[in-house]
Amino acid sequence: MGALVIIEFLTVDGVMQGLGSPQEDTEGGFTAGGWGAPYAQSIHQITTASGLENTSSYLFGRKTYEKMAAFWPHQPSDNPMAAHLNATPKYVASRTLTDAAWAGTRILPSGVPAAVRALKMTVEGDIAVLGSGVLCRELLAEDLVDEIRLFIHPLLLGAGKRLFGGLPAPRHLALKSVAQTDLGTVALVYSLQP
Repeated sequence: MGALVIIEFLTVDGVMQGLGSPQEDTEGGFTAGGWGAPYAQSIHQITTASGLENTSSYLFGRKTYEKMAAFWPHQPSDNPMAAHLNATPKYVASRTLTDAAWAGTRILPSGVPAAVRALKMTVEGDIAVLGSGVLCRELLAEDLVDEIRLFIHPLLLGAGKRLFGGLPAPRHLALKSVAQTDLGTVALVYSLQP
């Protein structure tokens, strides 16, 4: 059975975004895009190859999928992240997407919670969710998340998309590990408790 793992890059005040460029996500008039890029290289100080090795598939929301699909297939194959993303099965939770051109991608049928439950039963290893804030909130509310890996960067933005929202009930977490880069990014790994 697969384990659903949320992996997110956040500011201290909870703004989420990838490690990309200023144009990565300007939705809602967000102008502080690209804030994570200065911290990208230091992430390798606290991550290991085992994270990729344990990831057997990826799950995305539509918006994140479209951004990833426009970028990663065009990166050099000697980039370990590009090689892994391009070779690993990918799933998209979307009510509107009808075509997924990125090789190895399947669109989940409607009814995300049921589709993700079925996916967890059919795969081994970690199912990594990158970005995809709306999807993450839905998965947390449906009690489908097994682990949360947060990379918290030493920055306050004051505005932007937040990862966490309302939940039907409090969720208890167990801290599995803590690590820090020389730039002050802190990696926290939590498992979700019943």
